[in-house]
Amino acid sequence: MKRNIPLVFAFVAGMLVILAEFIPHRPFNQIVSTLEGWFMIISGFAILLGQISLIRMNSNKIRHKLPDWQYSLAGLISFALMLIVGLLWGMQETHGILGEGLGIQAALGAKPFDYLFTNALLPLSSTLFSLLAFFIASAAYRAFIFRSFESNLLMITAVIVIIGRTSLGSMLTAGLPESLQFWHIPNLADFIMEYPNSAAQRAILVSAGLGIVGSSLRIILGIERSYLGGD
Repeated sequence: MKRNIPLVFAFVAGMLVILAEFIPHRPFNQIVSTLEGWFMIISGFAILLGQISLIRMNSNKIRHKLPDWQYSLAGLISFALMLIVGLLWGMQETHGILGEGLGIQAALGAKPFDYLFTNALLPLSSTLFSLLAFFIASAAYRAFIFRSFESNLLMITAVIVIIGRTSLGSMLTAGLPESLQFWHIPNLADFIMEYPNSAAQRAILVSAGLGIVGSSLRIILGIERSYLGGD
């Protein structure tokens, strides 16, 4: 019984949302608005549950001095700092428990939460993404090794696009006549990005959409029950 009730709720809610897309009138639109409000409330509790889990996991790691526990300590300190300054002085247009913190804003130029977000989190995020470039280059090198027709085609296409985005591409084919403008490396790179690349991306998006539809139907019909904690 405990497993059947969630399945019934999932089926009813899923069918109501589907019907509202085809019949956007009362009472379906009102029901869907109510369901969306409930979803936001449940999401708030889910975020709170995730925060509690984060604190417990990192606290256990620090308590038992597991490998790299220092990073867990830094994460908990950062989490607590952002939470405290956000609660005390708010963020952007929202008020905090102690108001706007005008004195601190005058000293920092922004609220403490916004100042830390702009001057700490954003630079760290940029650094992390810049480090990913090296891993991407390593993966690209392994993918471009001559092993099959597909890998050869991928390598040739990538080289054309990369060179076509630099001044070297224009220099290499600058001597071609007007009748062969298409074979200029920059033009060839633009053609690859506009047609074959766009077609492949749209095919991937369509496939992903069909996968989402299939997964949603499996959940609505009760075939997929992994969210209940089972197989």
